[in-house]
Amino acid sequence: MPRCGRGLFYGKNMALLQARNITKVFPGVTALDRVNLDIESGRIHCVIGENGAGKSTLIKILMGIYAADGGELIIDGRTVDASNKKDRKYFDRIAYVPQELDLFTEMSVAENLFMPYKSLGASGRIDRRKLESDALPWLERFKITARPGALVKNISVSERQMLQIVRSMTNTGTEILLLDEPTTSLTTNETDRLFEVLKELRAQGKAIIFISHKLEEIFAIGDTLTILRNGVRVAEAHCRDVDIPWVISHMAGSELSQEETYRPQRTGGGVLLKVRGLTGAKFRNIDFDLHRGEILGFSGLVGSGRTEIMQALFGYLPVWSGEAFFEGQKWNFGSTTRSVKDGLVYMPEERKQQGILPQLSVKKNISVALLDKIKEGFYLSKEKETAITRDVVDAYNIKIASFEQLIQFLSGGNQQKVIIGRAMFSHPKALVFDEPTKGIDVGSKAEIYKLMKRLAEETQIGIILISSELNELLKCSNRIITIYFGEKQGESAYPFDKEQILNEIMGMKRHAHSGAA
Repeated sequence: MPRCGRGLFYGKNMALLQARNITKVFPGVTALDRVNLDIESGRIHCVIGENGAGKSTLIKILMGIYAADGGELIIDGRTVDASNKKDRKYFDRIAYVPQELDLFTEMSVAENLFMPYKSLGASGRIDRRKLESDALPWLERFKITARPGALVKNISVSERQMLQIVRSMTNTGTEILLLDEPTTSLTTNETDRLFEVLKELRAQGKAIIFISHKLEEIFAIGDTLTILRNGVRVAEAHCRDVDIPWVISHMAGSELSQEETYRPQRTGGGVLLKVRGLTGAKFRNIDFDLHRGEILGFSGLVGSGRTEIMQALFGYLPVWSGEAFFEGQKWNFGSTTRSVKDGLVYMPEERKQQGILPQLSVKKNISVALLDKIKEGFYLSKEKETAITRDVVDAYNIKIASFEQLIQFLSGGNQQKVIIGRAMFSHPKALVFDEPTKGIDVGSKAEIYKLMKRLAEETQIGIILISSELNELLKCSNRIITIYFGEKQGESAYPFDKEQILNEIMGMKRHAHSGAA
């Protein structure tokens, strides 16, 4: 059985791309720590790991988008510098298909397929007839039914995904194809079709990097695999030599370390929120209870529907069916204003776009949500506004230069504390934290964890924590609910089985386990 950190010799295939001791450090976190990777011609190399393991950062370094802080990239035996324009021609041999759709929706299928255009017609303009004629063989090869002249906005999401993949292959100089979760929007038949093409490309000697959370896909298409955990390459192997339990075991690592945890200790205040059969566009038949004084974790891959469940409950997205009860009373869907008034506050993942007003001061960002508390008749009281700002800043230990400082110049952790403090002054009974520590350094993360724990224990509010970091959920949650493609997979209480949770969020068949609530 292959062991962590031990390189493998894969035979006669040539390594087109080698990553040696790649290191990348962001403020407060080491995203990649001396990672090695060999990408060979005629191989499909799978890279897997939990959310936050370092896969996206590694991709961006391989593509030359990020510069590594340490280590080197070697293409065809030559060390290249992603920041050097003279070396850019080497990166042109790598085609990247991102997880998120990246197409021009107001342009045609053919136009998207061949951008950027390498040649124009005799008039200096695009020859659309030739463009559409050249597109047909590509569309037929991938069985894309959309016509070349159709606008991308009018074709299905799955065909857009396939179009994005095909576009990456139209450059005849491509030798390395990098696919990031390419089957997210594909049906089973479309996935099979993609795999047939990938096998053709492999036979032609192309090197393919395949990133997926779907372990069954990795074993269906992959030749070799590398596992990342917390920015470290922890294992690599031939796919034929290992199985899914081996992969899960290496992804999960050892038992949760005995470092400080932030799980509320004084729970048991009864059911605060009861949800039954909740169904919407991206989730189906969701049941759960939230108790007073607890932190309830929601775990799942990005795009699994975790956020959509909470946004529907909060009134931001439509609910198709199901019901909820808050403090024993029937919950009314469809109004965010009413939700806040009734005691449910949702704090969004995209803090800078949805949580703050970046061009306004700290004081204005606090008072804008608390107008009822600072009004005097028809006017706003500057004295009350200053007083309530001081109360929030002091209560949540927010580090600022002055109340008039623009909030955009605060650290991510202090911005988050402004949002939390502002929310608490509306006296909520339940708080939903959606990725509360995204983009926050390690020290500030601990402050946010302590704050959530204190709020749950001292005020007995119920907290729902949505996070892509499984260790964050394990440290903070009393119970964890797992979601996979819009369906609830499991529910467990502390002490948690990390491997079991990983199995559930990846759609593996779950086992009965103790502690389920």
